[in-house]
Parts: sequence; C-alpha cells; structure tokens
Amino acid sequence: MRIGIPAEIKTGENRVAITPDGVRELTAHGHDVVIEAGAGDGSAIGDAEFTTAGARMVAVDDAWGADMVVKVKEPQTAEYRHLRAGQILFTYLHLAAYPEVGKALLASGCTAVAYETVETANGSLPLLAPMSEVAGRMATQIGAHYLERTNGGRGVLMGGAPGVRPARVVVIGAGNVGWNAAWIAAGMEAEVILLDKNIDRLRFVDQIHKGRISTVTSNRGAVERAVAEADLVIGAVLVTGAKAPKVVTSDMISAMKRGSVIVDIAIDQGGCIEGIRETTHKGPTYEVGGVIHYAVGNVPGAVPFSSTYALTNATLPYVAELASYGIAKAVERDAALRHGVNIVNHQVTHPAVAEAMGETYADPLTLV
Repeated sequence: MRIGIPAEIKTGENRVAITPDGVRELTAHGHDVVIEAGAGDGSAIGDAEFTTAGARMVAVDDAWGADMVVKVKEPQTAEYRHLRAGQILFTYLHLAAYPEVGKALLASGCTAVAYETVETANGSLPLLAPMSEVAGRMATQIGAHYLERTNGGRGVLMGGAPGVRPARVVVIGAGNVGWNAAWIAAGMEAEVILLDKNIDRLRFVDQIHKGRISTVTSNRGAVERAVAEADLVIGAVLVTGAKAPKVVTSDMISAMKRGSVIVDIAIDQGGCIEGIRETTHKGPTYEVGGVIHYAVGNVPGAVPFSSTYALTNATLPYVAELASYGIAKAVERDAALRHGVNIVNHQVTHPAVAEAMGETYADPLTLV
C-alpha cells in the first residue's frame, strides 16, 4: 500500500505523523511511504533522515494522493479538497468538537479512522494515551508559567517557599491527562487535589502516590469548593468520542481569585469548562473576570520532537495493520481498530460520534 504523510498545517502544530524508524518498518514490509517535503522540520527530523529510511519526499498533492493518509491532527479547511472516496484517513479527528470536519469527511466518501476512539477490550485508548500523557505533563508546566505575575497570573510559585504555602492545583479528571498533570504538580511540590467520579481510579492514584496527591470524589459541591480555592485548575475530563461535559460552571469561575489560571486540556472534545473557547499556540490565553483561560487544542504540538516519537510508537502497529490487511480485513480481525472507524461511505460508524453529530449510526462491518 502507498502511505502518505502530509505536513501538518494547523496553527502551531509542529508534529509529523511518522518517524524514520516508522518508515523503515513499513518499507521493510513492502509498503511505499511518501512524505511531503519538509513535513518533519518542526519535529527536528530532516528530509534526508526519511529518505535514508526508505521514504520518498513528494509534493503535498502526492502525499494526499496515497491509498492511506496518516496525519496528526484533523484536516483543516484548506485540506478538505484532498479528501476523496476510496481513501483511508488515519489521524486524530475529535469530531464531536469539530462537526464541520465531520461534514467534510461525510461529503467526501473517504474512510476516516480516528486515533482517539481506537479502544481495547479493557476500555483503554492506546493511541490517545501517549498524547494524553504529554498534554497532562505540559498542562502543569503551562499553568506554572501563567501563574507568574509577568504572564498575568497571581505571582504564585508552584512549590511555595519556606514559610509560604505552595500553589493549590485542582485537577478534574483522573485519566491519563489528569493523573500526569497531578503527578507533575506534586513533583513541583504544589498542593494537589485530584477529582474523579471513578473511586477505583482514585484508589489507584492514592496507592501510587501514598497521599501526596489528595483524591476527592467528584460532584458539583466538591468541584465548586475546590475551584474557589484553586490557584490553577486543570480540566481533564474525557468521554470517548463524545463532547466533554461542562464540569466547571461560569458561576464557579466567577468565584475564583483574580490572577488564577484555568488550563482546559479537554478543549479538543469541546472543553469541560463552561463558556471556554479554543485558542492557539500563537494566542494561547484570554482573560475572563480576572481569570486566565488557556485552551490550546493541540498542546503536545509545543514539544513536537518528544510528541512525534511518542505518537509513532503507539500508532505504528495499527498503521502497519491497515496497510497490510486493508480496511475491511483489519477491522474484522481487530476489534480495537474497529472502534476507531468513525466514517465510512458517507455514514458515521461510531455511536458516540453519531450522537454528537446528530447523525444515524451505521455498523462499520456492514460498510467496509
């Protein structure tokens, strides 16, 4: 199969969908890998590294003209023209948050497979996990930055100082994003409160961190009290394939201290903070009622070298499976990959995505 890797054009997105080792693996199995020239520059991977590994560097139209196109982020408006029937698109889609992308995919007739809904039998999301880990760790780093007075914050040091209390960090959601955010915050010696509805998940965190992270069962009252006292709130709520619920309300935000910071990592699923709007790496923050809001939809794009390698480590086996078996046989033999199929032949094939988009669900096995 011919596999195309276009350059990412989303604002501030510097990742690329494959590494030279990934290219070598695919070409060793007989696949033809074509990469848009310069696609790896933002991740500090030069064209020569890709060609040495066996790829061919091509123009953008040739990269999109492959049998399967592998990307990092959802197609942007300027890329819709490349979508076509018979094409497999494998990337992060987040269609609940980006319905206009869903409409373009439906109109094109392509087969769209989303990294974020590939789901194993135990409920884990193997292709979302590595970027969730990166985003969670980045969230605390970002929050610490914007808490500095010169960046608009309250002037609070995460770890405090002798005789001075540390920053109070509230993390909502104990999945991969939230746990990693809380872990880094605890490592910076902040006071950390982690909320989630899943008691078993909170029990796991408590056992691992032995009380260094305070775990609290999430409900409206608990969230309200925690947010009111927070210096930094990190939103990390995920419902697979669906829009994130609004856990932090506008009233809760209005009760926060001036110069406090909100980082909503759930923004690529619509955000878990009421009223929040997506921002970009070029304009990452805005202020409402004295509270700084950060809502960049592609946080790992800020550290593209680390993110590209972490992502390819996870996606490569699935890319190879799709390339070797084709979409029909691959999804028949791999239930996890089947969950990743969002759109086939002008129809939505993931139930949560269909509900979010207001479309009728169709079984992917009947369409591929």
